[in-house]
Amino acid sequence: MKFEINNHSEHFLKELYHDLVLPRLIEEKMLVLLRQGEISKWFSGIGQEAIAVGVTKALQTDEYILPLHRNLGVFTTRQIPLAKLFCQLQGKEAGFTKGRDRSFHFGSKEHHIVGMISHLGAMLAVGDGIALAEKLSKSNKVVLAFSGDGGTSEGDFHESLNLAAVWSLPIIYLIENNGYGLSTPNNEQFKINSLCEKAAGYGIDAISIDGNDILEVINKVSEIAESIRNNSRPVLIEAKTFRMRGHEEASGVKYVPDALFKLWDEKDPISNYEEFLLHSKIISEYEVLKIRKDIKEKIDLAWNYTQSSNFPIALEENELKDVYAPFYPTQFPLSSQNLKTMRYIDAISQSLQENLNKHPNLILMGQDIAEYGGVFKVTEGLVDVYGKDRIRNTPLCESAVIGAGLGLAIKNYKSVIEMQFADFVSCGFNQIINNLAKSHYRWAQAADVVIRMPTGAGVGAGPFHSQSNEAWFFHTPGLKIVFPSCPSDAKGLLNAAISDPNPILFFEHKMLYRSISEEVAQEYYQTEIGKAKIISHGTQMTLITYGMGVHWAIEAKKEISDEIEIIDLRTLLPWDKETIEHSIKKTGKALIITEDCLTGSIASEIAAWISENCFELLDAPVSRIGSIDTPIPFAPSLEENFLPKKRIYKKIIDLINY
Repeated sequence: MKFEINNHSEHFLKELYHDLVLPRLIEEKMLVLLRQGEISKWFSGIGQEAIAVGVTKALQTDEYILPLHRNLGVFTTRQIPLAKLFCQLQGKEAGFTKGRDRSFHFGSKEHHIVGMISHLGAMLAVGDGIALAEKLSKSNKVVLAFSGDGGTSEGDFHESLNLAAVWSLPIIYLIENNGYGLSTPNNEQFKINSLCEKAAGYGIDAISIDGNDILEVINKVSEIAESIRNNSRPVLIEAKTFRMRGHEEASGVKYVPDALFKLWDEKDPISNYEEFLLHSKIISEYEVLKIRKDIKEKIDLAWNYTQSSNFPIALEENELKDVYAPFYPTQFPLSSQNLKTMRYIDAISQSLQENLNKHPNLILMGQDIAEYGGVFKVTEGLVDVYGKDRIRNTPLCESAVIGAGLGLAIKNYKSVIEMQFADFVSCGFNQIINNLAKSHYRWAQAADVVIRMPTGAGVGAGPFHSQSNEAWFFHTPGLKIVFPSCPSDAKGLLNAAISDPNPILFFEHKMLYRSISEEVAQEYYQTEIGKAKIISHGTQMTLITYGMGVHWAIEAKKEISDEIEIIDLRTLLPWDKETIEHSIKKTGKALIITEDCLTGSIASEIAAWISENCFELLDAPVSRIGSIDTPIPFAPSLEENFLPKKRIYKKIIDLINY
């Protein structure tokens, strides 16, 4: 192996040897501890250390890296405390995730590292978001995100590259091509000869490097990073290497031909670099032995510390407390004089404009939201005032855009992402469920992202533009779900959602956009998230609903009885149990109305809670009504039959007469 020293000093080359050996010796220790049952799992990077170490040495210390399983060298080269790292590997309280996640599934803003989740490719979009923040702040910083060769088949890989190319983001995608995705060889993963060919379709520059040559990695990554700092754009690097152990230890390596191990053992990045240093008389045999001895002592000392560190004590209160980032809403006094009659859609638009003025770090993203103003024209005219840096058209890549929202949050930006229709959010499901929702609980990183969701039926739009999909997310701790039914709440709740550092799905019923109006305060204010509103008081029964259901309930009350109490939930997660219990104490009867299909709906959970917690207050069984359990049909007669609106009246009368 030929090593090109370039302008590197002898001191740097010796330091590099230390940095290269450190992760190898940690791994050797971990493999012993794995067999002893001291750690539960290990994804080995033996044979690939030159990539992780070289990349980290090549970048500036305040430039973000998003590593994967086999990149221990990123963490050690960034000098993360070994004792804390070992606590993380054991699931100890003193680890980075307090025992809530394993191995390298954590981030450290102090060290400018954002660790992975298990879903391959998901963090590339987060890297895009960090890179966007760097570009917007004109920091001249580069972001580097790792991918394996197998991960390049994931949709997130393609979405992220395309987004970065369109926006000319300062990011390096580093693909560790070690020949196998677990046991599947590359010729069963893709038909191209080099992964660099994948970049061409997105207009991205790409190079292939020897991932086992530590100096080539440093030299090439340094050169590319400096070029990107001067000319913002994405670049793909394929680093060719080999995995000398199993995907993880339990999977073994029987599927790998012996000849490959022999070939790549001769290319071992550490033994070759050590031989080069010795042959060049840059380092002596004594220094090699001393460096290795000192590292082993350092590792043993750190490991011994972890033995006195405690496993977390399971306290439900502590666990629940960390699901959400803290948020303490500010009270904004309102003037009863400064009112204006506004439609639902106009109240949302006004909120967005107020927040763009209030939060200079707020970015709006979505398909067709700039010059076109979005398909519902909610953002019309905003690009003329705030420019395309802040009002950003996106390609059709929901997953990449949502992931980018988390990346922006890591750099202390806020984002509001518009789904063209709420139905399309399914294409970004993983980013919401596994990245946004779990971020604060796992490593105390708030996901300051609001996703606007035009939702609901009644417009004859059929199965893919009319679904009520709020229940898809109701089951996921860490998310908040907001669903206003009127213009004043639409503005106040959106203001609160944008101020809140937690990920919020903000549902907007598209039938309400231009069909209802009311007086709305013209100054900035917030409506409390998690607090229901009593629309009308009564003693006969309680109707609990949200969104379009509120308007159905109001119509039914006018037809049936003045003594019906109507509660607008407004927030679905967390939802207001206290207001519901107080109402049932008064009425003794409860009907929950949802536009969603009934089975597995939010109405079902609320009904179950009332049955368990308010049973002795009830004078009748808890009742609920929703749409029938079919996809939403297109034809008006079928859609009308699907929705519960006409069936509500009989349900109310039956409950009153029970």
